[in-house]
Amino acid sequence: MAPALRVCRGILKELRASIGPTYNKSLAYNYVMDQFRKNKITGERYCRAQQEAHHDSNTYLCLLGSTRTHLALHKLYHAKGECSQESAAAMVGLRLPEQPGGKGWEK
Repeated sequence: MAPALRVCRGILKELRASIGPTYNKSLAYNYVMDQFRKNKITGERYCRAQQEAHHDSNTYLCLLGSTRTHLALHKLYHAKGECSQESAAAMVGLRLPEQPGGKGWEK
């Protein structure tokens, strides 16, 4: 697993991407920072609850990143109305096959 500081920075990066430059004034920012401060590892204390909190934070970071990626893909590929076959094929990186001329296929 990634170190706790890296996970915390990753979560804050995702919050900044979703909320904007004023992310540090949001309730989510305050909650995340309070939880990381509350579950800080010290030399004397290393327990199961700390491992669970670290696992939960990794899971939350994965959720935030996956949600952001999903929204970007949805915005890119979601139908914006009717489109031609050529533009639909180009959207996913394909080309339509060219038909030979003289067989009634030409436009």
